[in-house]
Amino acid sequence: MRKDGTFIAVEVDDSIASDPAVAARLAEVCPVDIFAVADDAGVEIVEKNLDECVLCRLCLDAVNSDPTHPVHVLKLYEDGAEL
Repeated sequence: MRKDGTFIAVEVDDSIASDPAVAARLAEVCPVDIFAVADDAGVEIVEKNLDECVLCRLCLDAVNSDPTHPVHVLKLYEDGAEL
């Protein structure tokens, strides 16, 4: 799953997008509410909040201990450079 704002894009790998624990963790750590728990208990990316991202890396630190790195924050203003 991917959502694009004007400046930032967020990708969440489909393998974890439906995990309620991951959804809750992402929603908990994001200081600008980019993530929420969807009605189906999976991850929801709140599109209207994407460009509020402060590049804090808390979402990455919360779930990217997995070697596949299932969450990516992309800086669209730097040709999609990954945070």
